[in-house]
Amino acid sequence: MNIRLKPLNEQVIVVTGASSGIGLVTARMAARRGARLMLTARNEQALQQVIREINGQRSNGGVADFVAGDVADEAVVRRVRDQAIDRFGRIDTWINCAGISIYGRVVDVSLEDQRRLFETNFWGVVTGSRIAVEHLRKEGGALINIGSILSDRAIPLQGIYCASKHAVKAYTDALRMEVEHDRLPISVTLVKPGSVDTPYAQHAKNYLPNEPQNASPVYYAPEVVAETILHCADHPVRDVFVGGGAKVVSMLGNLAPRLMDKVMKYTMFTAQQRDQAEQDRLDHGLYGPATGLQERSGRAPYVAESSLYTQASLHPMMTGAVAAVAGAALISLCRRGIANGRSANGHGSGMRPVRNRTNEEFW
Repeated sequence: MNIRLKPLNEQVIVVTGASSGIGLVTARMAARRGARLMLTARNEQALQQVIREINGQRSNGGVADFVAGDVADEAVVRRVRDQAIDRFGRIDTWINCAGISIYGRVVDVSLEDQRRLFETNFWGVVTGSRIAVEHLRKEGGALINIGSILSDRAIPLQGIYCASKHAVKAYTDALRMEVEHDRLPISVTLVKPGSVDTPYAQHAKNYLPNEPQNASPVYYAPEVVAETILHCADHPVRDVFVGGGAKVVSMLGNLAPRLMDKVMKYTMFTAQQRDQAEQDRLDHGLYGPATGLQERSGRAPYVAESSLYTQASLHPMMTGAVAAVAGAALISLCRRGIANGRSANGHGSGMRPVRNRTNEEFW
């Protein structure tokens, strides 16, 4: 099936989890590029402010509407679809971005909390994907699910989050194969970010004695993830890591799983906790809306504003062309150096080779 996706400035895009972090940055970026947006999250006040902001700056054609609610509620998700069609006439791209985490040993986290996390992270994605495919199968478009590097490699202290992202990966991969088998004009993409500077840890429920944090010496800006998502909205992509570190962790997890177990065991218990006691165990977004309109955490020690690896992954032909040109230039330089060396040692001038007294080799 030859899938053709519209340019962003001609698209109607649904974004879940649009009140903070990656979802908020993606919504704002898509609006600046002229997309029409239907946004959803639990924080109605934050959504209202985002809508006023987007609709008040319409120089690029971007316009937005919203439905406040929980993606764990199928009725809410269907209302998102219906309102997008009523307002804009169709949907071209559906982005499942809503998510939440829990920090704590899996045996300590209550079953109630574990089920609640799955309602958002997994069943919210499943519900959104089913409703999106129902609509997109007619005219085509893109379905983009946000996974994680933890879709590939589990870590301690976020076991239930890892389990939900493993489930999202398996569901997305199975759905993609079924869509392709039925020759539906839908691109199904899984985006797998590494550590991103968002209020992810602040919004998570915490069972640890200290304040939690995302574990990485280097974080990627949420704009890097948003750029990747929007690229996938108008270019069919199977899956993509955001950040070269995410790819490395995934590869090592597959090639040397036991070694990675040991690395994680000795590093992740301290790397995911700040040197600060837990502030308020009730201040989290597991059961209700967390603080909205936060794009970044403000806690990251270093934030990378771009990813060469991800750009290379998304533009393989351009990367190949650059590599070919660089390779040709390198070969040319090597040949020139060899020719100059031979000339300096008498080759090509009728002189005999000179023995190198240092290493007893002939040039």
